[in-house]
Amino acid sequence: MHLLERGKVMTTLYERLGGEAAVDKAVDIFYDKVLADERIRDYFENIDMVAQARKQKAFLTMVFGGPNDYSGQDMRNAHAHLALGDEHFDAVVEDLAATLKELGAADSDIAEVAGIAESVRGDVLNR
Repeated sequence: MHLLERGKVMTTLYERLGGEAAVDKAVDIFYDKVLADERIRDYFENIDMVAQARKQKAFLTMVFGGPNDYSGQDMRNAHAHLALGDEHFDAVVEDLAATLKELGAADSDIAEVAGIAESVRGDVLNR
């Protein structure tokens, strides 16, 4: 959805990042980073990564302002059983930021993504 502000058309974060193709590519690269990240890779053992990536693509599309096809659990319930700490959460945010940087996202968009992530830190960490 475009917003009109002072005569300029403003796009959603989803559109600025490149839409569906960009989110799909970002999630694939992101999970390559996650699975190589010794801080968090063990949490993904025995996980169906195809299904995980599909859920993540739908989730990020929704939170970035794209079409809402996400039907998964909320962040608190999805992560409650994992006993995660700040170091794990930070690793995920760092891997996502590095992915977006690699794909040429603007620093302001990466900062917006980090802000979105921070908004759910308490839920993910079950606080």
